[in-house]
Amino acid sequence: MYVIYWGLKEKPFENTPDPHFLYRSPMHEEALTRLIYAIEERKGAAILTGEYGSGKTLLSRSILDEIGNEKCKVVYITNTQGITALEFLREIIFQLGITERPDFKTDLLNILKDILQRNVDIGQETIIVIDEAHLIEDMKVFEELRLLLNLQLEKRFLLTLLLLGQPELREKINRTPQLKQRMPIRYHLAALNEEETGKYIIHRLQIAGRVEKTFSEEALKLIYLQSGGFPREINNICDMCLFIGFGKKVNEIDEGIVKEVTSDLDGIW
Repeated sequence: MYVIYWGLKEKPFENTPDPHFLYRSPMHEEALTRLIYAIEERKGAAILTGEYGSGKTLLSRSILDEIGNEKCKVVYITNTQGITALEFLREIIFQLGITERPDFKTDLLNILKDILQRNVDIGQETIIVIDEAHLIEDMKVFEELRLLLNLQLEKRFLLTLLLLGQPELREKINRTPQLKQRMPIRYHLAALNEEETGKYIIHRLQIAGRVEKTFSEEALKLIYLQSGGFPREINNICDMCLFIGFGKKVNEIDEGIVKEVTSDLDGIW
C-alpha cells in the first residue's frame, strides 16, 4: 500500500527471515561467523541463544547464502513444542528425502546414518537446524541430540547440529551435561544498541530501494527506546510508521508519528 509512495521496491520491515535484508551488526556478524565455523570446520554442534525477535532465525537462514546451496543439505525443525524423540528422528529423515517412517528407533538411526554417509560421499554437509529449541519439553529429545553426535567417522562428524532458542535453552542444555560438553561453539545474541538500531533501519530501507532520508534523528532515537533494540519490534514500529506517514502524506517520519504508532501498539492488549 505504501511502497510506491515511499519510492520502495518492496516492503522493508517484514518479519520474515529473508537473508536479503540481513543487517550485519558486529554481534550478528560474530554469530554468523561462529555458525559457519561450526559447519566448515565440522565441529559437530553449536548453540545460538537470544531473546525473542533478536534475529536468530534470520541468521540461520543466511547460512546457505554464505556457504552455498550446493555444499549443504539443511533440515529445519521449527515446530518443537511437544515433539517426541521418535517424531524428531522421523522428521529429520523425511526432510532428507526418505518418505518411509519406520516405527523403531534403530531402523530410523540406520536410515539416517546411510543418508549422512551418502551426503559425505557426494561432498555435501548435512546441517540440522532446530529453531525454538527452548520449547522442547521432552528431555529425551536432548538425549537424542547427544546420540546424533555419535554419528561420526574416524576424523569427522557426519552432521552439524545448530540449536537456536531463547536464553532458557541454556538452562535445559545445562541439565544434560553430556550434550553441553558436545557444544563447543556457543553465542548469545543481545539487542542492538542505539547507533546500530539507526543503521539497521537505514540498511533495510536502502535494500528495499529507498535512497532519501526517511526517519528524523529524533524518530530513530524513540524507535530504539520503544523497541529495546530488538529487530522484530523495530520492524513492527517502522512498518506502521511508513503506513501512517503515507496516510498523512508526509515526507519524513518524525517523533510524533513514532509516538502515535507506539501508543497504538502498546494499547493493543
